[in-house]
Amino acid sequence: MKTYPYLCIINQSKNNTMRTITEKAVQKFLNAESFKSGNTSVKVLPNVTVLVLFGNEIAYKYNNPEKTLAITTCGYKTNTTKERLNALPNVRIQVKKGVWYLNGLEWDGKLTDEFLIND
Repeated sequence: MKTYPYLCIINQSKNNTMRTITEKAVQKFLNAESFKSGNTSVKVLPNVTVLVLFGNEIAYKYNNPEKTLAITTCGYKTNTTKERLNALPNVRIQVKKGVWYLNGLEWDGKLTDEFLIND
């Protein structure tokens, strides 16, 4: 099973440390392993692995050869949602004057699946 040790250096929080729960949840998500801690969980289904925050499915990793990643805010543009999503590969969310940007482009938070997970 592939691990992603680089996740520990990705961080977006004010004090330069990623929350432990974010690091663990994303590691489990990328490795398709079940996880539950506090408000965050990972569900592993036959064709997709799902990252869940407060009962909302905010990321999907499709278990196919392309390993496509899809994300959404589920309408909740919170710092916690942003942190969880920013920990994923190829995802960079910034907020400027209340406007969310995904990889440099304005984003409404709706489901998008334009990401590939590189091994």
